[in-house]
Amino acid sequence: LLVTHFHLDHAASLPYFTERTGFRGRVFMTHPTKAVIRLLLGDYLRLMAVKHGSSGGELNPEDVLYTEAELQSCVDKIELIDYHQTIDLNLPSGLKFHALNAGHVLGAAMFYIEIGGRSVLYTGDYSMEEDRHLMAAELPRYHA
Repeated sequence: LLVTHFHLDHAASLPYFTERTGFRGRVFMTHPTKAVIRLLLGDYLRLMAVKHGSSGGELNPEDVLYTEAELQSCVDKIELIDYHQTIDLNLPSGLKFHALNAGHVLGAAMFYIEIGGRSVLYTGDYSMEEDRHLMAAELPRYHA
């Protein structure tokens, strides 16, 4: 599983997916994405506890997408990737990939994936605009 960045529309269900669906694969993201995801997804649990606490009851694991323990288990499974670092999964298909800066938010990545003699650029959100804080998205080298 390749996580492009920490925004909730891209990563909010990650603990549910890794902990409650039987998913046994690997999860990759950049260092900043992992750090911010842990904070954002932890906030969801705190907000649900506050919401539920106002009704006077205890938080039921079935009322939330994931528990604190499931969130931590999910975070522990995350494998970090640096920009331009190639991950070769040593599969017969030859699947390998590397991350490129997506320029969207801190740590956002696009993944250049090679498999079976073909390649594809997998993107989430990206920005081609450079600003004071982030460089524009990188363009992958194309080999015809």
